[in-house]
Amino acid sequence: MGVSRRFISLFALLLIMLFVCVKASTQKTERNSRYIFQENNQLSLSSDDKWINEHAADNPEEIASMVDITIRNSTERRNLGYFSCGTGNPIDDCWRCDRRWYLRRKRLANCGIGFGRNAIGGRDGRYYVVSNPGDDDPVNPKPGTLRHAVIQDRPLWIVFKRDMVITLKQELIMNSFKTIDGRGADVHIANGACITIQFVTNIIIHGVYIHDCKPTGNAMVRSSPSHYGWRTMADGDGISIFGSSHIWIDHNSLSNCADGLIDAIMGSTAITISNNYFTHHNEVMLLGHSDSYVRDKQMQVTIAYNHFGEGLVQRMPRCRHGYFHVVNNDYTKWEMYAIGGSANPTINSQGNRYLAPVNPFAKEVTKRVATDNGQWRHWNWRSEGDLFLNGAYFTPSGAGAAASYAKASSLGAKSSSFVGTITSNAGALSCRHGRIC
Repeated sequence: MGVSRRFISLFALLLIMLFVCVKASTQKTERNSRYIFQENNQLSLSSDDKWINEHAADNPEEIASMVDITIRNSTERRNLGYFSCGTGNPIDDCWRCDRRWYLRRKRLANCGIGFGRNAIGGRDGRYYVVSNPGDDDPVNPKPGTLRHAVIQDRPLWIVFKRDMVITLKQELIMNSFKTIDGRGADVHIANGACITIQFVTNIIIHGVYIHDCKPTGNAMVRSSPSHYGWRTMADGDGISIFGSSHIWIDHNSLSNCADGLIDAIMGSTAITISNNYFTHHNEVMLLGHSDSYVRDKQMQVTIAYNHFGEGLVQRMPRCRHGYFHVVNNDYTKWEMYAIGGSANPTINSQGNRYLAPVNPFAKEVTKRVATDNGQWRHWNWRSEGDLFLNGAYFTPSGAGAAASYAKASSLGAKSSSFVGTITSNAGALSCRHGRIC
C-alpha cells in the first residue's frame, strides 16, 4: 500500500511538472510570436521608408539617407558572402556580380547614385550595335557608326560589335536618352574630336577610353536626323556638358586632352561622375562656366569613387557657384592643388583619401582661385572623415550652414579606410561574356 501511494505521488508530481512545462512553452511561443510580429511590423515600416526615399529625389538629404542604406547593405552582403565579387561600392555591387550582365545590360540604368541618379540614358529604347569605327561625314553619318547612333531622336542603348578606335572628325553631338555602353569591347574615342552633351537630358556614358582629344570646329555637324548646323571651334574637352541635366559618367578612363577631361557649364545640373580613372592631364575638371554666370548657382554634381591618378596637375574639380559633393575618391598626388573654386561654391568633401606630392609648397588640397581671404572665408567648404597623407591638408571655411550642405549632400560616405577597395576598379572595366566584370 505504501508503494502504491508513493507511485501515485510520483505520478501526480510528473503530471504537475508536465503541465508547468507546457504552459511555459506556450508563454514562450506567445512571446516569440509577439516579437516576430513586432519585428515584421518594423520591417514593413523600414520598407515603406525606403520606398519614400527612392521616390523623393528632390530632397538631397533623403537621397543621402537612401544611398547610405544602399552602401551599408552592400557591405553587409559582402560580409555574409552573398557576393563573391562584392566591394562595398554600391554601383558596382548593383550589377557587376552577374555573369550574364551582357544579357541584362540595361540594369545598369537602375544602379545610379548621387545627383545624377535619375539618368536613365537609353534604358527604354532598343539596342544599337556600332559596327563601323569610321566618321567620314559628320553631316551624313553612315548607319552602324557611333555618330549615326547618338544623333537619333529616340532612346537607344548603344553597344559595340568589337574592339575599335574611333577618331572623330568633329564633335560627337549627342541627342537625349542615349547610353554609350563600352562593356565587352575595348572602345577608344581618341586622337580627334570627342563628346559634346549640349541642351539634352538623360545621358549615360559607361566603359570607354577617352583620350588625346583635339580642338575641332568651323564645320557643319549633324545633331539630329532633322538638323545640322555650323559649329565654331571646340576646346578639345574629353566630355563637354553644356546646359544639360540628368547625366551619369561612370567607369571611363580619361587622359591627355587639349582642354578639360570633363567640363560641365552653362546651367548643367543633376550630374554624377563616378568610378572614372583620370591620368596625365593638366586641367582635369571644370564645373561652372564663369564667375559672372549666375545660372550655375543651381548646379549639383556628385563626384564619387573616382581615382585621380598619375600625372594630374589641378582642377579635380575646379568649381563655381553650385553645390558639389566630393565623396570617397582616391587622390594619388597632384602638382598644384586638388580642389579649387571661385564665386562662392559649396564644397562637401567626405571620406576621400588625399596623398600630397613631394613638393612642400603643394601640400594643400584646396585653392580659392583669384579671391582674397575677406571673400572666401564665408564660403562653405568642409572636410569630414577625409584621410590626409604625406602632409596633405584641407583649408575649410564658412559657418557650416546646414541648408547649404544639404544641397551638397547626395550619398552616404564610407570610411576613408575603404577608399582603396572602393576605387580599385576605377576606369573602363575588362568585361567578357560569361564572366563577372
